Amino acid sequence: MQHPSTAAIARPVPSGKGYQIIWHNCLAIVFTHVGCLLAPWTFSWSGLGVALVLYYLCLGWGISLCYHRLLTHRGFRISRPLEYFMTVLGALNSQGGPLWWVGTHRLHHRTPDDVNDPHTPRHGFNWAHILWSLGHDKGAPDPRYAAGDLAKDPVMVWIDRYHWTFQILLAGALFGIGAAIGGPSLGLSWVIWGVCIRTTFSFHVTWLVNSAGHTWGYRNYDTPDDSRNNWIVSLFTFGEGWHNNHHASQRSVAHGERWWEFDLSYQTIRILEKLGWVTRVIRAESVPATDERPPT
Repeated sequence: MQHPSTAAIARPVPSGKGYQIIWHNCLAIVFTHVGCLLAPWTFSWSGLGVALVLYYLCLGWGISLCYHRLLTHRGFRISRPLEYFMTVLGALNSQGGPLWWVGTHRLHHRTPDDVNDPHTPRHGFNWAHILWSLGHDKGAPDPRYAAGDLAKDPVMVWIDRYHWTFQILLAGALFGIGAAIGGPSLGLSWVIWGVCIRTTFSFHVTWLVNSAGHTWGYRNYDTPDDSRNNWIVSLFTFGEGWHNNHHASQRSVAHGERWWEFDLSYQTIRILEKLGWVTRVIRAESVPATDERPPT
C-alpha cells in the first residue's frame, strides 16, 4: 500500500524560460532501447556473458559503489586511481557524468519527496521513473552545483565533460574484439548485449530506486519521506533497494540491516576493507546524529 503522505503535490512553478531537453540522456535512452529490438537476432552465449560481467562491473562498482556510496555520500575512501577507474565504470551506464549524477542525488536527499526533489513519485510514478531524466525547466539550477567537491578535481571534471564518449569507445572495443574472435556477427552480438541490453536494464533498475523505492515496500524507520525497502529492487541493484534504511542513515555504506537484507555492495566494501584497499568506512553506528546530509 502506498504511504499516506504520497498525495500529489504541486510541481515547481516554471520560470517561463522554457523546457530544456537533456540531449545526451535522451539520445542514450532512445539508442539503447531501440538496440534492444535486435536482441532475438543477435543472441550469443558469449554476448550474454559479456552483458552480465559488464552489468556487475558498471552498475555494481560504477553506480552503487562509486557514484552513490563513494562520490555522493563519501561513505568510504579509496585510492585516487581506483576512484577514477570506478568513476569511468559509472559513466559506462549512460546515466550522466559524476558531477551531474552526484549533484542530482544530493539534491534528492536534501528535500526528499518535497517540491524540490528532482525525482519524487509525488509528481507521478512515470516522472520518478524516467521523465525527470529527459529534461528540466530552463530556470532550474544546474544540479552540478551540489557537487562542488568534485568540481575541484580536474580529472572528475574531465570525466564529467566527456562521460558520453566512454560508452562509444566500449561499443567499438566490443565490436572489434568480438569480430576478431568470431566475425562481424559476433561483434554485433557483443555490442547489442553488452551495451544496449545491459544499459537499458541498468537504466530501469536504477530508476526503480527512485520510483518503486518511494512507493512500494516496508519501512524500518519513520523517515520524513516516502522511502521504502524493496527486496526486488535490491536484488537487481546490489543492495540499493534497502532505500528506507539508506534514507535513515545516508552516509552509512551498509544499506541492508536485517538478516534478510542482503547488500552485495556492502559485502564488497567489507572485503576491500580487509584487503586494505578501502579506509574510513562509515557505518550506521558511526554516522554523527547531527550530520546526516552529504557534504556539498
